[in-house]
Amino acid sequence: MLWLAALAAAPAGARCLDEESLQAFIGSEAAAPAATVSPAGPRLRLQQMVHDALTRSHAVGASALLAEAAVQDINETRAAKALQGSVGGGFGPGGTKTVGIAETSAAQLRASINVSKTVYDGGRTDRLVDWRTQLAESARFGYLSQQEQISLMTVTLALERSRYLAQTQVYRQSARKMSCLVDSLQTIVRADRGRASELVQAQKSLQQAELAQEQSQSMVRQIEIRLRRLVGDGLPSVDGLSTVFSGVPPLEQLVADVEKSPDIAGLDAQAAAAGRYASAVEVSGRPVVSLAASGSGAISQGGNRGNTQNGSYSVGVLFNVPLLNPGLESATDAARKRAQAARLQRADEVESRRFRVAEIHEQALSSVDRARRVAEVLRDSEQVRNFTLQQWQQLGRRSLFDVMGAESEHYSLRVAYVNALHDVQMLNANLLALGRGVSEWLR
Repeated sequence: MLWLAALAAAPAGARCLDEESLQAFIGSEAAAPAATVSPAGPRLRLQQMVHDALTRSHAVGASALLAEAAVQDINETRAAKALQGSVGGGFGPGGTKTVGIAETSAAQLRASINVSKTVYDGGRTDRLVDWRTQLAESARFGYLSQQEQISLMTVTLALERSRYLAQTQVYRQSARKMSCLVDSLQTIVRADRGRASELVQAQKSLQQAELAQEQSQSMVRQIEIRLRRLVGDGLPSVDGLSTVFSGVPPLEQLVADVEKSPDIAGLDAQAAAAGRYASAVEVSGRPVVSLAASGSGAISQGGNRGNTQNGSYSVGVLFNVPLLNPGLESATDAARKRAQAARLQRADEVESRRFRVAEIHEQALSSVDRARRVAEVLRDSEQVRNFTLQQWQQLGRRSLFDVMGAESEHYSLRVAYVNALHDVQMLNANLLALGRGVSEWLR
């Protein structure tokens, strides 16, 4: 009976053997995971996705408006030293009293004009302009940092979509292989009812493979929902995406690029702004000299003054010398300490990023090595599963549990290979984000 069952199962078993090429699978994911590869097609698709995300992002638009508003703040502060003018007026009863003589008017029309220009304020306005300029630089780098966050989020979601689509493909292949085994066992069971338990085992493995496939497809759908929120409908193909960030850059270059990050540049600008503001507070106790001209006039009717017209004017130099400001020293000291704190925060962020870069760089190298090793194990696993299947089909030299174990191990290794490759992509993208940025690299 065993040889009859084997002969009956042979056609179905042949279809189950070598149904997909392992080398084609490895080549489709990454031909050389350790090499610096950047295919133009996938990279351009990723670049377009990032462009669409930046165009659609409300957060990026808000950051751009904040940067523009900060530039207008500079102009406002600079205008403090420009010519200032005002006019005023009023209508109503009025009067004057001089040495006990009171004069009243039933109705009085009054008007005044004042013009002034600061010629010296100890440099306070200039320092405030410098302060606003640095704040504008910080806002500009905040805009670039927001762009980088959206870019990294888009790239991350695109790579995760590629990961789960590849996993879905592997689980689909596994389910197809289990389906072949189920067909083979159904043929065997028709000739040998004693092997019905093996059919049940194979059907259970098929259901598990289908469940894993459905879970991966569900993850793809979830990621695509988030990705459509960023880039809109019409998501591009993920073909070749697992090779865009394949090469791990040298650690020295990545560490040097940390200080070129928009986040670090923004902290530089904030520290510089705090220093300029401390200088502005320090000189706020200096004298202020201005040129001023003013004039006023009034037309009166009624009252004991009768109908009169009078006016006055003044032109000259005004100065204001602060004599007592007890809080100035404390305010200056506080501003200096805030400036020093900003510099320390910047230094701490740079140091933290450098160690983070070193850590992620090691993880990326480990992922590259893991992908290479898993690929080597996969080739051996491919032979083991084929030999095990053949021996099981040939008069039952192997049990079905051996076949199931070999198949499960093989497809688990394929998933591990997919994960290792995409881990390299994700880690490399994060390394770029800690330095110059993903956006600049894509450009």
